[in-house]
Amino acid sequence: MEFRVLQYFLAVAREQSLSGAAESLHLSQPTLSRQLKDLEDELGKQLFTRSNKGIALTEEGMILRKRAEEIVQLMKKTEDEIALADEAVSGDVYIGAGESDVNRLLGQAAFQLRESYPDICFHLSSGNAVFVLEQLDRGLIDFGLIYGPVDHTKYESISMPCPDTFGVLMRRDSELADREYITPEDLLDKPLIVSAQERQNGWPTLSAVSKDVSRLNITATYTLLYNGSLLVAEGLGYAVCFDRLINTQGTNLCFRPLRPVLEVRASMIWKKYQILSKPAQRFLQKMRELCGV
Repeated sequence: MEFRVLQYFLAVAREQSLSGAAESLHLSQPTLSRQLKDLEDELGKQLFTRSNKGIALTEEGMILRKRAEEIVQLMKKTEDEIALADEAVSGDVYIGAGESDVNRLLGQAAFQLRESYPDICFHLSSGNAVFVLEQLDRGLIDFGLIYGPVDHTKYESISMPCPDTFGVLMRRDSELADREYITPEDLLDKPLIVSAQERQNGWPTLSAVSKDVSRLNITATYTLLYNGSLLVAEGLGYAVCFDRLINTQGTNLCFRPLRPVLEVRASMIWKKYQILSKPAQRFLQKMRELCGV
């Protein structure tokens, strides 16, 4: 049983699709299918069931996945230890992230890493969770920063140490600007500008404002808060958003936190069983150090 074929097997188990696994592995689908058939023949067991809905593991396949994960993790740990030897490291690290002050941690890791390896270049793509996951699944980025639950059947993750706090961005001459903080009741009759991802995820933040979100006056949605802040500045409404994203100094805007406090924590994720480049390995190690894991 070859280690390489175990990685192929785990990729198919993760993607639940031959075509998806073949794309992530940069193999042709017939080649991957033949490798899996040879593995089943070698073990004398059927590892997958195939249907119109995709590919599912048999009982024997689930046993192999558990053992294969242990083997791959051990091999990966060994490779990482060897890769940490002092040698010239150069290349690119690709990261996808939404708007959050926690991105400063990515910047700290990048800065510290370039002090030791000045030939590493970092590429940061901005977008919501749908964008980040799509880029990650297509192999276009090494790491993604997302909010919400992590699918641990597909991704490894590190939880970011500092949570983001929700509040309301508004004009300084607005009715609520003189408040120290904003309560859900304050927003019930106000025009609201919210993240488009909020709608896609079933309004998790607005549900803390009102049990019946349909009664709220949602006037606009945004993908990037900078654009949302322009709508606020023109008087369209109050933007529900994270703190520390818009510099309100010298503008007609101000930010007030929500009470009760509403916080969320981001996770940095990467695909399971993915073979990371040496620059990406160094970046992951540095992020682990900064996050205390």
